[in-house]
Amino acid sequence: MALQILLNALALGAAYALLAFGFVLIVNATSAVNFAQGDMVMAGGYVAIAVASIAPMPGIALLPFVLVAMIVVGLLSSLVAYFPLKSRPPVSVFVSTIALGIILQNTVNVLAGAAPRAAPALFGDGQLAMGGASIAIQSIAVIGVAALLIAGQWWLFARTAIGRALRATAQDRVMAEALGIRANRMIALTFGLAAALSGAAGLLLANTFFVSPSDGTNYIIKAYISVTIGGWGSLTGAALGALLVALFEVAYPQIPILIGLTESSTAVTQVVFSQTTGTILLYVAVLIILFVRPQGIFGELAQRRA
Repeated sequence: MALQILLNALALGAAYALLAFGFVLIVNATSAVNFAQGDMVMAGGYVAIAVASIAPMPGIALLPFVLVAMIVVGLLSSLVAYFPLKSRPPVSVFVSTIALGIILQNTVNVLAGAAPRAAPALFGDGQLAMGGASIAIQSIAVIGVAALLIAGQWWLFARTAIGRALRATAQDRVMAEALGIRANRMIALTFGLAAALSGAAGLLLANTFFVSPSDGTNYIIKAYISVTIGGWGSLTGAALGALLVALFEVAYPQIPILIGLTESSTAVTQVVFSQTTGTILLYVAVLIILFVRPQGIFGELAQRRA
């Protein structure tokens, strides 16, 4: 049981990390917050559902379709919500991305309805025996796919010319342009990559947690909390923050089971270890981090780009 709870938390944290990575990539490249990033998670889930309705296939086979479709959505979002306003006050991009998110929500609501939907599992809904415990195949698959996507993103940024251009643009756009890098293209590509990561998270989450048009607001809050905990601009911090959010959501309410209090649990125990209390403690932890280390766990006082 303990192993299953841990894997469930890791799976949720891995999906949240993909969302948080996309969030940080755009912050680093533009110094602007894309509040439509949570809606990209929702959109990725619905892309998977739409493709599966045409050609039924497991989730892992849907992943390439989701990535390509969300790259296109991300590119279009940069053209609509960022580039026309990049020279305006920062609040302009702030509002435009919120408006874009609302447009996505209502478009999906019109096309697919408001009822929650489920995407296909990555490899199946079965259980796998491991160490005397029964482990959900979906949880293991989510962790594996998220790890591969994160490794692919690291390889792109660390080992390719495009990745170096992306990092140069994020670190110093003016210097990058002076070196001949087409910064606007790199920023547009960053929006595409960020949307692809979030869309993949939507596919990974939509089987277990379902997806509905209004889910984007919840996901952008999770991304915001993750980067606040880990440190703005830090990919490592975003991953740690996402894992902590998942632990509060999944593992904390299961503490009575882990320590054997299920049979003797009281009303007080049920309240203390409830999902609601876990959410309260998560936000208390965020406030403590803001007071003690406002730059986040992995943030830097100089606010350098990650």
